[in-house]
Amino acid sequence: MMSQPPAAPRSSWWVRALASLPMSLWHAFASLLAWLAIRVFRYQEDRIRDSLRIAFPQLDSAALERLRAAHYRSFADVLVEIIKAAGMAGEALDARMHFPNIDVLRAPVKAGTPVLIVAAHQCNWEWILLGLSRQLGVPLDAAYKPLVNAWADREMLAVRSRFGARMVASGALMRDMIARRRVPRVVALVADQEPVLSERRHWTRFLNRDTAFFMGPDVLVSSFRYPAFFVAIRRTGRGAYEVCFEPLSEPPETLQPGEFTERYARRVELQIRESPADWPWSYKRWRLSRERASACSGDDDSAESAAS
Repeated sequence: MMSQPPAAPRSSWWVRALASLPMSLWHAFASLLAWLAIRVFRYQEDRIRDSLRIAFPQLDSAALERLRAAHYRSFADVLVEIIKAAGMAGEALDARMHFPNIDVLRAPVKAGTPVLIVAAHQCNWEWILLGLSRQLGVPLDAAYKPLVNAWADREMLAVRSRFGARMVASGALMRDMIARRRVPRVVALVADQEPVLSERRHWTRFLNRDTAFFMGPDVLVSSFRYPAFFVAIRRTGRGAYEVCFEPLSEPPETLQPGEFTERYARRVELQIRESPADWPWSYKRWRLSRERASACSGDDDSAESAAS
């Protein structure tokens, strides 16, 4: 008799109680949070201002300040929407997440071919996973980075898996991919984090800076030769998003090491420039410098030496 997979964790009762509050109330609270971050606590003010100034040198000071304020409002909305997701009815989520071309993922999986999708931290990236879990209709695996705090990690796992997504810790992803390489499913990754602890990096110009990217998706594409799509998201209203899937590579195409990562980086940058307030500028995205990384690792800055 086959053993059943372990039941997904459930959010704490008080988190679910908070999540039962109306979305309108949560968005009102988000507006207050944004005001406090801008006017009182001045959260990561210098980092956000400097990053925006470098990325958008054509904007004057007034425009940059308007963009910074818009970023705070967007990020506050995402924070409360993630909390709301712990108890949000599936039908309510369906009404807020639209996937106009979701069939480009369904079709190959139903034909027996696994698919890779790569997203970025744009708009409400957590709702992309939840919306897909509801509407995709085929198995969905998602890589995640475990949080340091055990309680927070458990709560986020509970939210992310509540509609059926199978969560795989990033450190175990390659082993899992090898073991399940022929299992038809969609494999999802968010790949725009900074690879501080990894020596496998791809360096490129990104938002007017030398920037390191994880090579993980690059390695998966070259190793397994799955069709791969970029997850493009845009805000259509407060708490409402549209997600489209754009091809980044398609078998039997053969890519050079780093080529897939470069395509991904360019598409992420375009998405940010189209709606800069919806990317989390407070992230510590540029702690690494190319010179320091090269001195420490002996990296010759070639795509080959960065590849996994």
